[in-house]
Amino acid sequence: MIYVHLIDNDYRYEVNELIRVFYFKEERIFIDSLEDYSEGFLIEVGMEDNRPFTRIFEDNVLIHEVHIDMNSIRIGDSDTDKIKKIGIIQSLYDALNRISSVKAPWGVLTGVRPVKIVHKLMDRGYDDEKILDILIDGYRLFDEKAELLLKVAKKQRKHIYPLDENRFSLYIAIPFCPTRCLYCSFPSVGIEKYGHLVDEYTDKLIYELDSMGEIAKSKHISTAYIGGGTPTAIPYKNLERIIQAVYRNFGRENIEEFTVEAGRPDTIDEEVLLMLKENKVDRISINPQTMNDSTLELIGRSHKAKDIIDVYWLAREIGFPVINMDLIVGLPGEGVEEIRKTLDEIEKLNPENLTVHTLAVKRGSIFRDVMDQYEIEDQRVIYEMLKEVKAYTDSMKLEPYYLYRQKQMLGNFENVGYAKKNKECIYNIKMMEEKETILAAGMGGISKIYYPHEDRIERVPNIKSLNEYLTRIDEMVERKRSFLS
Repeated sequence: MIYVHLIDNDYRYEVNELIRVFYFKEERIFIDSLEDYSEGFLIEVGMEDNRPFTRIFEDNVLIHEVHIDMNSIRIGDSDTDKIKKIGIIQSLYDALNRISSVKAPWGVLTGVRPVKIVHKLMDRGYDDEKILDILIDGYRLFDEKAELLLKVAKKQRKHIYPLDENRFSLYIAIPFCPTRCLYCSFPSVGIEKYGHLVDEYTDKLIYELDSMGEIAKSKHISTAYIGGGTPTAIPYKNLERIIQAVYRNFGRENIEEFTVEAGRPDTIDEEVLLMLKENKVDRISINPQTMNDSTLELIGRSHKAKDIIDVYWLAREIGFPVINMDLIVGLPGEGVEEIRKTLDEIEKLNPENLTVHTLAVKRGSIFRDVMDQYEIEDQRVIYEMLKEVKAYTDSMKLEPYYLYRQKQMLGNFENVGYAKKNKECIYNIKMMEEKETILAAGMGGISKIYYPHEDRIERVPNIKSLNEYLTRIDEMVERKRSFLS
């Protein structure tokens, strides 16, 4: 148990998240007064004599203390409140980094989208050397993470700029899945239990798309993405109706890139792949997560690695120009040997895109409630696994093009999308960096309306309950209309 006492600051969220990085499994208790502390581990953090500081006590004995000179903080921003916040978090990071055996390669950054910082610095005219200095010194990033952020941002710029307030990307949610994977936290329902609602869901989803076509008629589409769930879990005729509704409302000729997550091989056959190809879908995902059969069974997948390989080659034969594959580093029972086996198989397939996730213990997943039952590798092993990923992606000529982080991520690492040259998923970049409106249809979809002149977004979420989505569809259409009118 860790007691935390904040002094002259209200950065409880940021403090809590950074302590979590170093002490992942420890309970954290914030106290308003030192009278509530008698023994154990105590962290005092805040401002004292206009200087950020952190003191760490163990059983009332001071074991470490850090003070930060406000004039030394360089983050490429003159906002006094932000400088104060970064100074306080720097002091906490420096103190914890000194006493903990855990490494924090992302420094003081605990947010989901760290690439945004680099884009802001680029927009302000900072050169590469100054940006790296700010990331490493100001935000305490390890050199390799700072260089990774800079490389990713450079890949993204041509797909983001110039900004256009009338441009949008389209996301469509298909929430049905054959089974629920152990680690999954997405809004989804089992096709076996809820399959009788697929036709009604298709009708309501198309109604929403038709309404969005009318609402957004003054705007122009850039990319489209059908995700899940597992979109190919529903009958292919239903999926085809949804794709054709997109074209009817927004025009195929206007869509720069159209992705469908085929996802699990137990939902893919020649019939559905031919339908996608005939309907001019130019990017699909076939997601193994791992190529180890024992792990596939453990995480709740009802297929084998061979099924993934067979479906991949079928998609290649049919002629899809871009195929993405997802894998997860840190799955229960997997270490360096297992990830190497997975990467060996993926290298033989040679996909245009590879998205590498580090396992996150997500709220809403089965895994969060039962993780103590499984053997999970420590930070050192996860780091070695990610080094293997880097070596393989270099060999395959795959370069990082988008990146994001999640809470409760093993080892305090990251998720990275890799792509062959000029094969980046444009939708992923636009969605992650939040510099373009995303209009979302379907259960659990979240529209994000972007206002470039203010550099802000407004979230317009759809309902996460299937039954409520079906009965309250008009309400969700009107929400979008009120923001876009």
